[in-house]
Amino acid sequence: MFEPLGRTVFVMSSTPTSNVTSSSYEQITYEVTNSVAILTMNRPDKLNAFTGKMLSEMLDALDRVDNDDNVRALIITGAGRGFCAGADLSGGDRTFSSGVKPGEFDRDGGGLLTLRLYDLKKFTIAAINGPAVGVGIAMTLPMDVRLMSSTAKVGFVHVRRAIMPEAASTWFLPRVVGISKALEWGCTGRLISPEEACAGNLVRSIHEPAELVGAAMTLAREVADNAAPVSVAVTRQAMWRLLGSSHPMDGHKVDSRGVRALAQLDDAKEGVVSFFEKRPAVFSGKPSTQLPDLMQWWEEPEFG
Repeated sequence: MFEPLGRTVFVMSSTPTSNVTSSSYEQITYEVTNSVAILTMNRPDKLNAFTGKMLSEMLDALDRVDNDDNVRALIITGAGRGFCAGADLSGGDRTFSSGVKPGEFDRDGGGLLTLRLYDLKKFTIAAINGPAVGVGIAMTLPMDVRLMSSTAKVGFVHVRRAIMPEAASTWFLPRVVGISKALEWGCTGRLISPEEACAGNLVRSIHEPAELVGAAMTLAREVADNAAPVSVAVTRQAMWRLLGSSHPMDGHKVDSRGVRALAQLDDAKEGVVSFFEKRPAVFSGKPSTQLPDLMQWWEEPEFG
């Protein structure tokens, strides 16, 4: 769940804001270590409850991730004992009322975040370290892999607050776990244990709290150390976008264009040469500038 943004529009700039550094954020932290970025929601006293300020800072950080070719993978987690406890409910019974006239509606802030994650060029891992409910779990759905602490619980609790699932989770959740499981979780609103989340394919694996981020880092390092960054970006975008395709011919078109386009880049040569020389490949491709246009047929729909 997320507090509606009213008439406020957060513009996702094509380049990172020049005067924003990791230390200047108020409700998140952002750091890069050996090509892996870690974005941490940082309101531990509120279990990292989601606010408009947190949204704008996360969008800015995601722009930084995409525009920094040194970043090969991203981990998103929470500070303290929570991942994200959903919307900040400090507005009381007006939390979900933006004051618009009947028949009007505004863009859901959680959806702005999940759509930005959907468009991201970098492999993204959610390290769910504690409670994640409402928008707190919905935001993880467009992330590529979810790992969960053995002490965490998650829940699509929207119906228990008399609203409906948001952050585009009505699109993402059935594609991640299947329609029946999505409806069960979405219509009961119950809390889900790590074991049930794993059995339902919502999360990849369960880890002890002290080992969670380390496990996420191990997976991120596997991508950062071994995979060509442009290839990762293309693979991620193709798989997500083709989820809505009606025929495998669309995949065949994208694959055919992609193999031909990527074969022209220096990284393809390096991949072959390093294989024969039995050494780790050194990839230098730049997703920020070298991403081939494989989705000519795909246009982002307008909101309205």
